[in-house]
Amino acid sequence: MKKGYQRSGRKSSSLGGKQREKFEMVDGREVAMRLPLPIAEVWEELQAEVERLTGEAGLKILSAVLEDEVRQKVGARYQPDPALGARRWGSQPGYVVFGGQKIGLDRPRVRKREGGEVELESYRKLQQDGRMQRAVRERLVCGLSSRKYRRAVQSVLAGYGIARSSVSRHFVRATASELAQLGERRLEHLKLVVVMIDGIEFAGQIMIVALGLDEEGHKHMLGLWQGATENATVVKSMLEDIVGRGLDTQRKYLFVLDGSKALRAAVERVFGHDTDVQRCQLHKLRNVADHLPERCRTDWRRRMRAAYNMTDYEEARKALERLWRQLVDINPSAARSLEEGMEETLTVHRLSVGPLLRRTLASTNPIESCMSTVRKVTRRVTRWQGGDHIARWTAAGLLEAEKGFRRIKGYRELRALVQKLNPSLQPQQEVA
Repeated sequence: MKKGYQRSGRKSSSLGGKQREKFEMVDGREVAMRLPLPIAEVWEELQAEVERLTGEAGLKILSAVLEDEVRQKVGARYQPDPALGARRWGSQPGYVVFGGQKIGLDRPRVRKREGGEVELESYRKLQQDGRMQRAVRERLVCGLSSRKYRRAVQSVLAGYGIARSSVSRHFVRATASELAQLGERRLEHLKLVVVMIDGIEFAGQIMIVALGLDEEGHKHMLGLWQGATENATVVKSMLEDIVGRGLDTQRKYLFVLDGSKALRAAVERVFGHDTDVQRCQLHKLRNVADHLPERCRTDWRRRMRAAYNMTDYEEARKALERLWRQLVDINPSAARSLEEGMEETLTVHRLSVGPLLRRTLASTNPIESCMSTVRKVTRRVTRWQGGDHIARWTAAGLLEAEKGFRRIKGYRELRALVQKLNPSLQPQQEVA
């Protein structure tokens, strides 16, 4: 039996390329023999090489982009067009952002015939497309340390610009841009119904956060403001900034606050004394319980929850008043804590908000959920610095939380709430 050779172009179509054909001479005839091809093993051996070739092909394309712009400014190679007024001037080492890091690439140079460098617009864009900053931002927000960034980043091409100092600079630029975008968002197109305000503390600094709910139940980050304390001046500045970006002050909103008197005073100054305010029931539960002995706290939390779970406003108010009278004899401090702002913890009851939506609006839990994402994002930060360091990280965490926003439960009941807050508005068709 005489062995032949494998003919190119003959493949087993029925096996989708997973087998190959080898031809042998048997009794003077050519006979095809099918041999298995270990695709997985072959790919395992060739994967690194294929990825490297793919990366090099990408650099070839970028070089072609630069060469095309040179051709437009000078003319064809070895055939310059004098009318264009420029000529080739060799090349020099440069870089482009490719695969989330800097990759070395020779930059062609162009000079005017009378002297002076001609900037290549495509080269500038390939360096400043923001992809590297976005890649750094995504990895650091997900918990990767800047010290370990070089070890974690794998590339098919030899790159640079991923040392700790470079990573920090890229992250500063990316988060500074996000902070600016968050502070410049226009709000006039949002049909907001509810505005929630709460604060989070970092290194003695308070970050005041505002979250809005529109008529369709979607959440929107409205603003972020930094202050030394959660005082009325800071909150007033934030509210005025939100109004300046398009929030309609002629429209009535339900404000959900954490119970701070400073927040309440600021809302009154900007939106008027007749503004409907819902104080967070969970904050009230914690504040009252903190005045009581440890052994009594669970029971009193249960009693207050039972009162807040009542549907009728009058019944819930009378239940809280009974608890207040009992606390006067047991712990006057706890009684004063319950009495302070007690009426405003029942605003959603007074407005006859449905039970499903009331569960969402009775507390600042939607904004507390955003805060938990901020804490998760900033868990690796061990030393807070001055300037906008805290604000940038907080903005990064809030925008990360915004990616997972969903409609609130009970959003169909928001239409009725809009009519109660703004009776003069024409009712709109319910969203399917």
